[in-house]
Amino acid sequence: MTIRTIAELLNAKVLCLEDKIDFDVKSAFGSDMMSDVLAFVKEQSVLITGLANPQVIRTAEMMDMSCVVFVRGKQPTPEMISLAEENGIVLLASNERMYPACGKLYQNGLSGGSIATV
Repeated sequence: MTIRTIAELLNAKVLCLEDKIDFDVKSAFGSDMMSDVLAFVKEQSVLITGLANPQVIRTAEMMDMSCVVFVRGKQPTPEMISLAEENGIVLLASNERMYPACGKLYQNGLSGGSIATV
């Protein structure tokens, strides 16, 4: 699935790096707890979260993610957008709640991927 398709399915706005939205992603992880992302993510390309702080971008960078989708109408700050641009991470913003957003993506073929063991 491409990031463009994710944006379309979630009626999301592309906040940065629109030139990378045709990048193909294989899996996603949804969480508001960055400690869970660090503990359980293994090779996911997309982070779906309602948390809007710089740690989200730093976590996505550490986990080599291609895209962060902010749900529940959350908006990143201009500083977060700049940080994402510096690190090549596409940011999307959607008014969808997390559960329906994850469900739509899963139903349309985006995998949950592998889970790292603790």
